[in-house]
Amino acid sequence: MRIISGKYGRRNIRPPKDLPVRPTTDMAKESLFNILSNKIDFENKSALDLFAGTGSIAFEFVSRGCQPVVAVDKNFQCIQFIKKAGSAFGMEDLQAIRTDVFRYIQSTSKKFDLIFADPPYALESIETINQLVFENKLLNKDGWLIVEHPREIDFSEQDYFVEHRKYGKVNFSFFTQD
Repeated sequence: MRIISGKYGRRNIRPPKDLPVRPTTDMAKESLFNILSNKIDFENKSALDLFAGTGSIAFEFVSRGCQPVVAVDKNFQCIQFIKKAGSAFGMEDLQAIRTDVFRYIQSTSKKFDLIFADPPYALESIETINQLVFENKLLNKDGWLIVEHPREIDFSEQDYFVEHRKYGKVNFSFFTQD
């Protein structure tokens, strides 16, 4: 696993093998960031990585100039790894928070320009993540929410949905509120 581009581009991310995660593949991550690069300028945009796991997406946001970047995961080992790797890379604008994602969504007063959510595919409430983000007003005007999900989930009829992209077994749904 690696950081694709930006200030920390080509640096390898070596998480412990025992982390309970399903990281976004490098191919899918590169495709995602190519799409986003055509929609936004990352420089000085705030970003939130929900269900951060290895922190791969958060690291990519920081590398491309987003600040601040918040990574949220309830797993202690994941948060410890993100903190350790972020510190080793010198990522001062990265904050890793250990808490339940749904609790964070409902309690934070922060707003973000970019939000990426990669919940466990077996999570029963996966289809509510986008609704909760908009209900709790976590996106800034012209902000983007991207949800990674299994192919069985279809967000196309939900509010603020813009498009769906598929890369192998990885599916991304994009939402925005203008």
